[in-house]
Amino acid sequence: MASPRITAAIIVLLLIGIFSLGGIVGVSWLGPRLVHGSNVEHEDGTIIGIGPGKNFVLKNTGGQKLHFECSDQCRASLGHLQRHLSEKAHTDVYYMREADGVLLVIDVD
Repeated sequence: MASPRITAAIIVLLLIGIFSLGGIVGVSWLGPRLVHGSNVEHEDGTIIGIGPGKNFVLKNTGGQKLHFECSDQCRASLGHLQRHLSEKAHTDVYYMREADGVLLVIDVD
């Protein structure tokens, strides 16, 4: 039979693990909503084309090609987008869907 101190230590470690996992899941779910707002959508994939300006085409994980417009409020530099294109890097895009169907980029990472 395990001593009460060992049992208590195991319970404390399990509680720390459960609360840590809960915090990580909470931040990953709630974090983007706090930073970008509640009307912002997320898409991920690889950039397959850039231009004109910082506008770009993203091929998502489902194979669909999405055209994004990067306006003045977009938090992405052209160099960052070009690096993602040349490296075929995984790209996360946070955007707002305008009434006319335009996908307006808020942030790219």
